[in-house]
Amino acid sequence: MEYFVTGATGFIGTHLVERLAADGHQVTALTRDRSNATHLPESVSVIEGDITEKASMRAEIEGVDGIFHLAAWFQIGPGPWNSKTAERINVDGTRNVLELMDDLDIPKGVYVSTVGVYGDTGSEYVDESYRAPNDFPSVYQRTKWQAHYEVAEPMIDDGLPLVITTLGAVFGPGDRDYDGTPRTGFTGHLNGDLPMIPNEFVLPWDYVEDTAANITSAMEHGEPGEEYIIANEPRNIVEVFDMVEEFTGISRPRAVPSALFTILGYGMLIAEQFTKPPEGLESELLRFFASGRVLVDNSKAERDLEIEHRPLDESLRTYLDWELTQQGLESTTRQLV
Repeated sequence: MEYFVTGATGFIGTHLVERLAADGHQVTALTRDRSNATHLPESVSVIEGDITEKASMRAEIEGVDGIFHLAAWFQIGPGPWNSKTAERINVDGTRNVLELMDDLDIPKGVYVSTVGVYGDTGSEYVDESYRAPNDFPSVYQRTKWQAHYEVAEPMIDDGLPLVITTLGAVFGPGDRDYDGTPRTGFTGHLNGDLPMIPNEFVLPWDYVEDTAANITSAMEHGEPGEEYIIANEPRNIVEVFDMVEEFTGISRPRAVPSALFTILGYGMLIAEQFTKPPEGLESELLRFFASGRVLVDNSKAERDLEIEHRPLDESLRTYLDWELTQQGLESTTRQLV
């Protein structure tokens, strides 16, 4: 099969492209700068383009068997200063890709969304039928909600053969942005830069190789027009960092009431009227961590797509072994079992 992949040089996209290439598929990878794609397999066709410029993708999309749309703007913290960029990429860019898919009669597509569009579900586990109002602490969530519900879903209703997948917090080896900045809080913790965590923050934690496999399954087995939660089982952040402590010997950050993050977030929101805050203390980030629990039910994807997730302790051990090596550190305790 021949596939076109946006976001192909990003963290998740790289693992997906490597998997598709290893399975013998022809892959065309979209990147804004060819230098970002030097790590991709030699068999992959790399083209320069931008999802915000529809014409830059048209020729390469025409005739492919499927599209994986992963490209997105993802930052939580500096979102208020980048809202126009986030909307241009996450909303307008998604519209461009899906309109080309429609115009060129591409047989199938997979759009990668996030469980962040469900927001705080309280004590309720929700499935794909749940729809939260677009009232979130972060620009990333708000723009991904727009792309999901105001772009992708209406086009599906009009007959676009698209599958939507929603992911949790993805981690694993290679977890870096283009500039080398880590995408998760694990690195900050290992460096002693994460002093506290909220005690009621719950998310699915997804290992990147499992995520790439499950996105692939959505293309191969997903029913066009359907949405699938392919995220792992939700886990409390305190429980996750307890596992990190057991493996690394580095004490987990202090767990504090989530309400404290709310208070600090709104206090910083006032301060931001006068000055830009230090990295990691942005109002958006603090309020995001106070946003509560995202409890999702992935039974539909387990049944229809046969998705799999390795045990969280196993995937954390593999990732942290890589991360510690990157930083020249070693585990000081026994491995997780």
